[in-house]
Parts: sequence; C-alpha cells; structure tokens
Amino acid sequence: MSRSVTITEYFDLPETVPLIDVRTPAEFEHGHVPGAFNIPLFTNEERVKVGTTYKQQSREDAILLGFDLTGNKWSGFIRTVLQIAPQKKVAVHCWRGGMRSGAMAWALGLYGFEVYLIQGGYKNYRRWVLQQFNTPYKLLVLGGMTGSGKTHILHQLASQHQQVINLEDLAQHQGSSYGTLNKMVQPTQEQFENNLAQQLHRQNKVQPIWLEDESQTIGKRFIPKPLWVQMRQSVLINLQVPHEERITALATEYGSLDKAFLITCTERIHKRLGPEQTKHAIAAIQENRMEDFVRLVLVYYDKTYRAGLSKREQGMVFNIQADSNDAVHNAKLSLNFVNQNASLHKA
Repeated sequence: MSRSVTITEYFDLPETVPLIDVRTPAEFEHGHVPGAFNIPLFTNEERVKVGTTYKQQSREDAILLGFDLTGNKWSGFIRTVLQIAPQKKVAVHCWRGGMRSGAMAWALGLYGFEVYLIQGGYKNYRRWVLQQFNTPYKLLVLGGMTGSGKTHILHQLASQHQQVINLEDLAQHQGSSYGTLNKMVQPTQEQFENNLAQQLHRQNKVQPIWLEDESQTIGKRFIPKPLWVQMRQSVLINLQVPHEERITALATEYGSLDKAFLITCTERIHKRLGPEQTKHAIAAIQENRMEDFVRLVLVYYDKTYRAGLSKREQGMVFNIQADSNDAVHNAKLSLNFVNQNASLHKA
C-alpha cells in the first residue's frame, strides 16, 4: 500500500520513517535529504541510457529499457529495504516523484510495505530547503576575533540547552585559509544547504538560536543570502579575548598540523599578508616558532574582522570583555549578558 505525501507531511509524521532515495549514486552524492538511504534504481550510466532513449525515441521505449535494466534487481532492492525498515514502513522519492520512485513504491507495496511516496521528489524537497532560509528566526550571533574560542563556546552553550547551529561544522571548514585543518572535506554546496535547512527546521522558532559570526563564505561554501542577511541584522555578542590568549590557543591548535600544509595556506594569502609578512611567517613555521607565526598572520585576520565589524549597525553590537580563553567561563559570560538584557531576545 502506498500513499502520496508532501515533504512537509513526511517531516511531520509522528514516527520516524526511513527515507529511500532511488536516484543514482552521483545524484545522491551531489545532494540528498540528511539521513536518507540511497538505493539507486539505475547506475549512473544506466540512467544516461534511459534518459537518452526517452529523448531520442519515446517514453514507452524508455520504460521498457528501464525494466530490462532492473529486471533482476528487484529482489535485491526489497531485501535491502527490509534491512533498513524491518517494520515494513518507508518513504520513497526520486528526482521529481516520477517513474523511478513510482516503480519502487509499487514493488514495495506489492511485497506488503506501507509506502509514503514523496510528491515532487527531491526537486520539491529543494524548494522546501530554500524556504527555510527565508523564514525569520531569533538569532544571536557570537562574534570575536580569530582564536577567541567561539566554536568551543557554542559547544558549551549547547550543553546548557541553548539552541545552537554550528555553521563551521556543517561546512566542514573553520573559515580561514587554514580552515580545513588538513583533514576536513567540505560537502557540496547543495548538501551544505540541505544539512543547514534540516537543523533550522528542528529549532524552536520562538526561542533564540546561537550562530557564530561568519563571512558569507566558509571555505568554498556560501551561507544562503537570506539567512546571512538575517545574521548581519541580528544582535552580535562580540567577545573580546586578550590578544596573547588568542595567540596561545591558535599556536596550540596549529602546532600539530603538517608544516607543508601551513606553508601552502600561508602562501595562498600572500597578497593580503604582504611579501615581508609572508616570508617571516613561513620562516616561523619552518623553525617551529608557532606563536611567532600566529602573531604575524593575526595582523591580517584581525584587520579583516574589524572591517567586517565596522559594517554592522553599531546599536546591534554588544562587546563583552573576557579575561581568558576559557570556553566554559566565556559561555557563561555570554549567556548571562543575554539573560540580563531581555530585549536582546526580541531584537
């Protein structure tokens, strides 16, 4: 048995129902609903053949070719779905809610599954994703210069039951030239948006949501403009951590990284650092003088941060002086400030 539901109706189901994405591995890798399982009806190459047949011959010929290509796969599909959903209740989608998902829903329904068929497929899901970025939220933006420990503070706020979205974690990048830390791989832009939209959807819209202050780009990923505009217009809690504390924290973090990686990243920003600063920074890396290296590159990053700060509406910027880089203490400072200024919740 199958019935058609919108993506919103699927998300609002009272129980968790596994979602089966029957698009090709390449389509799935480019972007998918977070948590979905990929059981491709066709391989990447098979889909091309079916599409070409549809365009050059006819819909009927494409359908026949599709059945030829999948004829001996159906028992395997059903067994795989049984492993995912032993209770025999699933949702299914393809690109537009067409033949691929319809065929899978029919086969699973014939076997006895209760199937929710997503109307409009992944295409409609992407419309839903973009709608999330146009929804108004009560944002609290945590700011501070590089090395202020903002990510650690967000973790502390989350542990205190605050609503937090970690944009750098979603983008798998820490925002600077060194942001991959030589180990993180960024998702596609589409997947970044999908993951972000899912987290926004889970938040209580009437309660504040903490985000880290970011430029619109995080590595090679872009914060969707409607959300980024909201961030720029929201209250900014600007944590002012002592300069030397920031240097020590960054030197510790970067000290374990591969020197060749650090040098390559430094060379990438040589035009903004200047030739002398770049030369001295690379020498410091090579000689393992990490605090000297950090001190040199912070000149550029601090200047950039101040420039961004100056473009904000100053009445929405609230400075908090911190004595150290202690994340637990600074999370408490930030939260106490917001709780003592109730109007910030309504800003």
